[in-house]
Amino acid sequence: MDTPTDPIVIVGGGQSGLAAAREVRANGLRPVVLEAGARAVGSWPDYYDSLTVFSPAQYSALDGVPFPGDPDHYPHRDEVVAYLERFASSLDGVEIRTRTRVDRVEADGRGFVVHTVDGNALHAGGVVAASGSFSNPHEPPLAGRERFTGEVMHVAGYREPTKYAGKRVVVVGGGNSAIQVAHELTAHADVTLATLEPVQFLPQIHNGHDVHYWTDVTGFDRLPPEWLARLVSGPLVSDDGVYGAAYAAGALSRRPMFERFDDDGVIWTDGVREQVDTVILATGYLPSVGYLRGLGALDANGLPCHTGGISTTHPGLVYLGLEFQRSFASNTLRGVAVDAAYVIPPLVAYAAGAAGVVGL
Repeated sequence: MDTPTDPIVIVGGGQSGLAAAREVRANGLRPVVLEAGARAVGSWPDYYDSLTVFSPAQYSALDGVPFPGDPDHYPHRDEVVAYLERFASSLDGVEIRTRTRVDRVEADGRGFVVHTVDGNALHAGGVVAASGSFSNPHEPPLAGRERFTGEVMHVAGYREPTKYAGKRVVVVGGGNSAIQVAHELTAHADVTLATLEPVQFLPQIHNGHDVHYWTDVTGFDRLPPEWLARLVSGPLVSDDGVYGAAYAAGALSRRPMFERFDDDGVIWTDGVREQVDTVILATGYLPSVGYLRGLGALDANGLPCHTGGISTTHPGLVYLGLEFQRSFASNTLRGVAVDAAYVIPPLVAYAAGAAGVVGL
């Protein structure tokens, strides 16, 4: 039998792309990872300076490669970067091309041609879209934004709090990033959280164990997305006790989402106009898969057409790292390897069949 000559091209060299590369190699085909950044660590170096992972080290690792240090500690952003670099260096025989941004993917018979922004083209027996979402921050339409003379930014562009010293800041959003950023800003600025609903805190420790222990042992991590939608309404904030206490004491203040922007501020739901210097949108991200638009693999909203990470439009195309792709943990360090083990074998089978190795 012949071995397929075209590689499986993996778009993205972060946690999802590295997990995919290991799984492709384990299934006997050749992976080529294309990473837009200078290192195969995904977007982690670009997160805000104080970021700590919301799961302890023992639940913050790719399958089979333990996270170093105390298993109960919560890793800092830079620890994750170092961990991913070590993981990438352990992938013997895997070609990783950094500073290689994908521009578009085209169909080519049963395979694909992957075009990069530098003008190169790579034939692929299959494609793994593992490009994350950090480069595609979601900014919902907000009434009056065009007239606001202050600063509006997404939390993706936030790094540290001293820049905002003495300013009036509104942080929009009620998830982990919104709370962590708003809380650290309170030491330097006058800050208000603006959310659609009251913030929901989830204690980080319950009965002596981190909440991720319980989501693992109870099977919550592996519930299908449609079940999660029934069980969880709105974002949950992982709370080590500091955030919830600050919120309860009013040190971390919250108001219902403002109605619209004014020239130099916002208008709250009670009609009060308030001058504001900066509005930080902690409003989430959308998959960074624009390179698949011309292929016809996305829906009208630019989202992947898939079931569990397997494309419903193009055999030979799969996804990794999508939020709630198959479970609660799908876009986390601990979850991507499980999803890789699900989507890569059928992708490899398809690619092998396209090369005439098996009768598919």
